[in-house]
Amino acid sequence: MKLAVAIQMDPIESVNIETDSTFALALEADRRGHAIFHYLPQNLAFAQGRLKARARALSVRRKAGDHYTLGAPETLDLAGLDVVLMRQDPPFDMAYITATHLLEHIHPATLVVNDPVSVRNAPEKLFVTRFPELMPPTLIASDRDEIKAFRAEHREIVVKPLYGGGGAGVFHIRPEDDNLNALLEMFTAWSREPVIVQKYIPAVRQGDKRIVLVEGRAVGALRRVPPPGEARANLHVGARAEKATLDARDRDICAAIGPALKEKGLVFVGIDVIGGFLTEINVTSPTGIQEIGRFDGVAIEAQIWDAIEARVKTAKA
Repeated sequence: MKLAVAIQMDPIESVNIETDSTFALALEADRRGHAIFHYLPQNLAFAQGRLKARARALSVRRKAGDHYTLGAPETLDLAGLDVVLMRQDPPFDMAYITATHLLEHIHPATLVVNDPVSVRNAPEKLFVTRFPELMPPTLIASDRDEIKAFRAEHREIVVKPLYGGGGAGVFHIRPEDDNLNALLEMFTAWSREPVIVQKYIPAVRQGDKRIVLVEGRAVGALRRVPPPGEARANLHVGARAEKATLDARDRDICAAIGPALKEKGLVFVGIDVIGGFLTEINVTSPTGIQEIGRFDGVAIEAQIWDAIEARVKTAKA
């Protein structure tokens, strides 16, 4: 099966070819002979009922400093393609939401991965609240009295922006810390959204577990260990990737959420588990498949493309 595929992503020249999951997906698509096009989210345009993108043909190779070739710019009618991968990084802001609305015009006749409606309706830190029995104690609020009461109950907390990503704006507040009011003032100055507050899980010092699911099925995991003096386990803020395996609790979590992910068209998902608690369900631009591949000798990108091709085949049938 040869497909015409457009990848809506950040600039291809900026990716780290050793860690970037989108690059791995592009490399596998190229290997399978699919025609690949690259465009930035701001290159989308909708007029007279048609969604178009100013795109360029793309070929990729695993060669540092020379990992891509782009063709001449051309205007693509995205309804004429087989697949669009929505892979730009958060923040999950109004530009991101607008892109999901635009891509909804072509999906599912052109398969958008992940489903743009479900991406819009499943922000990382909100979708997880559908599974409260799997989460640590959590509060989503703007009211400072509610936040202070939550802190008084749980003592040590983590405060995060509701629509952030990559560990940006995540604060660990200890019982003796007197900066909570100033922190909430800062969040209020940034935006009108509530913040998310969770009970601090000391196990994060030993790392969180990123588990990748394809069509709702767990296919691999890695542990992300924060450096000394850091409470965030995100790789691009200095965390160290280590080999990890799934334990019984991980499998229970995946079994609980897997059917909902598949039903919602969330083909490629990364979840974060800390100390046996589910903390986030990442559906926008999950990462980790290259690191898992090196630890476990698996090609998760191939499994993702198998799932995409199966969905396209079913749709065409």
